[in-house]
Amino acid sequence: MRRWGPTDYRDMPWKNGGGITRELLRLPHPGEPERFLLRLSIATVATSGPFSLFPGVDRTLLFLEGEGMALRREGAPEVVLERGSAPFRFPGEVPFESRLLGGPVRDFNLMVDRELAEARLDVVELVAGGEYPLEGRGSVWLYGLEGRAEVSGEPLAEQELLGWDAPGGLCVRGVEEARAVVIQLTPRGR
Repeated sequence: MRRWGPTDYRDMPWKNGGGITRELLRLPHPGEPERFLLRLSIATVATSGPFSLFPGVDRTLLFLEGEGMALRREGAPEVVLERGSAPFRFPGEVPFESRLLGGPVRDFNLMVDRELAEARLDVVELVAGGEYPLEGRGSVWLYGLEGRAEVSGEPLAEQELLGWDAPGGLCVRGVEEARAVVIQLTPRGR
């Protein structure tokens, strides 16, 4: 198991210069150092505008806080993200414009190089004593959104990130009511 906390994260400008994101984790691309295999971050979106383009990257957004944000792209219906919305997955090379619905918002971002791996993001809501199994053939990360949980006696608090390779047989248990993001990464070809 590996553990990261707020002092390990770093603030970075958006690729298009339109804002700031807090990078939680970046796994390097094995052949191109300027790219990444996987990136987890939390972005603050303070103004409406275009999303950065990431060709070859699959993106998943989970809305965290604020009044809401509408995303639109040419030829498709607008998608509204607000608290409780399902994670929104889209290809990073498709141009999207965001429109804030009432002030700044924050969202959790999962980005993965689609040629090398596939990734899945789920939100787990736990009651005290409730459990959720961690499965997968690749790697799994947990990010604490609210409350306290644990995995095999290891605590997970708000804003902490825990990671495992091949976590078969582990499960997350709520110490109290808790909400966490679960990211599963599976390399292609396995």
